[in-house]
Amino acid sequence: MKFAIAYSTADGLDPDRLVAYARHAEDCGFEGLYLPEHIVLYPGAAIGPFEIPPALPYPDPLDCLGFAAAATRRLLLGTAVLLLPYHHPVVLAKRLATIDVLSRGRMRLLTVGLGTLPGEAEAAGVDFGTRGRRADEAIDVLRLLWEGDEKGVSFTGEFFGFDDVCSYPKPHGVTHLPIHVGGSSRAAARRAGRRGDGYFPGGALTPEERALQWELARTAAAEVGRDPDALEYTRWGSIDMSPERVETYAAQGVTRIVVSPSSTEPERQRDEMSAFAERFALPRIG
Repeated sequence: MKFAIAYSTADGLDPDRLVAYARHAEDCGFEGLYLPEHIVLYPGAAIGPFEIPPALPYPDPLDCLGFAAAATRRLLLGTAVLLLPYHHPVVLAKRLATIDVLSRGRMRLLTVGLGTLPGEAEAAGVDFGTRGRRADEAIDVLRLLWEGDEKGVSFTGEFFGFDDVCSYPKPHGVTHLPIHVGGSSRAAARRAGRRGDGYFPGGALTPEERALQWELARTAAAEVGRDPDALEYTRWGSIDMSPERVETYAAQGVTRIVVSPSSTEPERQRDEMSAFAERFALPRIG
């Protein structure tokens, strides 16, 4: 089992705090650092029954991860989730590859999703109803650009198109970066199987629905000739979870657990991270 840590936007954007958090996570032995994304918020924006305060700071996750990478040595960089339909994949391919090169191959926990706020899609100039097809196409474009050589690559799709273009730099030492798919729907699970390198479902699912979605992802992979056993399965966990709970996750096929401190106070956060690392004997380097 792999263990990663998330950085909450509620903690603000103090650069010293972000660096201290990332360094302590690395010292504790966590595999990676995850950040969320919202492009914009607005009064009344809600995910299910939970309204999001419009002034809640959501910094750009890729800029934050690049900043954290410069202050760490081995911590992998992740998003949960990057709202893929609101990014142009030609621009995004270069941004992600650049971070991967500068971090010496650590932009490896990219998780993409569709977004659930219609007003956010409108502000980004994206038709909310087509964002799923747009995301599918964007994944194909990203991989095509990363795999292309100096002869150039071409693409003709519903949303994106180009002829004989070259995108450099390439990801560090790999053909393309892993792309995990996040979400809480059966469509997301199928997308993960057909196009993703892993599935990272949301937290508000019943055990039955969660199991069904993971099986959907595996089945979708097999249907298009992909190896379902190659899919990674990431889940949210709690900072105080027990070894027995982790064993339950493992029995369900989970390969990575992402946790968040329960406190917003930096010293208490560090204590919670350290206690988790000790409980699961993470490979500490500090």
